[in-house]
Amino acid sequence: MRRCSRTGCLNPAVATLTYAYAESTAVVGPLATYSEPHSYDLCEEHALRLTVPRGWDVVRHDGSFALPEPSVDDLTALAEAVREAGRVDRPVEQPDPGTGSRRGHLRVLPDPVND
Repeated sequence: MRRCSRTGCLNPAVATLTYAYAESTAVVGPLATYSEPHSYDLCEEHALRLTVPRGWDVVRHDGSFALPEPSVDDLTALAEAVREAGRVDRPVEQPDPGTGSRRGHLRVLPDPVND
């Protein structure tokens, strides 16, 4: 479940906000299928209360916003991923030493304040 993009809001997203900068328009519509980089997911409260700068227009979805229902494809993909992760006979891939990939590249640094 996606959450509202507004800082501090933990409500589920039901709408997507996108901006059409060339037309000075904000568009609030039903929740997009996928999260896009230049759009914002909003809960119902923030979708209905959105204000825009003077000179801008807001185009809002006509009707109420509702939480999206999980599709059969989403549920099937989730079930298959869980089933695959839980298989005991699943081969564990070992990194190829010749590829240059390395493990242990992160390290803990001491906190100078607590020393």
